[in-house]
Amino acid sequence: MKILLGSNSPRRKELLKDLGFDFSVVKIDCEENYPQNLPVSEIAGYLSELKSSAYENLKEDEILLTADTIVVLNETVLGKPENEAQARQMLEKLSGKVHQVFTGITVRTVEKTITQTDVAQVEFEKISSEEIDFYIRNYEPFDKAGSYGIQEWLGMAKISGISGSFFTIMGLPTHLVYNLLKDFE
Repeated sequence: MKILLGSNSPRRKELLKDLGFDFSVVKIDCEENYPQNLPVSEIAGYLSELKSSAYENLKEDEILLTADTIVVLNETVLGKPENEAQARQMLEKLSGKVHQVFTGITVRTVEKTITQTDVAQVEFEKISSEEIDFYIRNYEPFDKAGSYGIQEWLGMAKISGISGSFFTIMGLPTHLVYNLLKDFE
């Protein structure tokens, strides 16, 4: 079976490659909207499955993998910031608090679809205004849920604890992906 990754995320590409899978990347255009009454624990899986269903060219010998990551603070979803002001606002909200990161994955063949979601908790130390400026200026928070990447400076310098998978926070619960893809082979 040929694996297709429906994601533009360099982090997901790197993680899937590091898991030892050969794959091709496919482009999926999809409006990432979800019902407002959906529980936060179901949003990432819903969006992952939405992306998967938007890909219409799946063949008999292919497996499509899609994913979506959201950051949740006090039941509020923090998506990808559209500009520097939004990034700053999100990082100020996360400063000194514990939040959750949900990553949903969908593995689909022509015959079946499986969606799973993993959650991890992240604890941030206080982040000063200068540190937020440094991070926004030197890193790319605009393509990341919650305005940060755990694998970057902010994660190294300011995250004091995590509960759950580091890779779920990075955007791909590798333990779930590995087991699901192995089952499909």
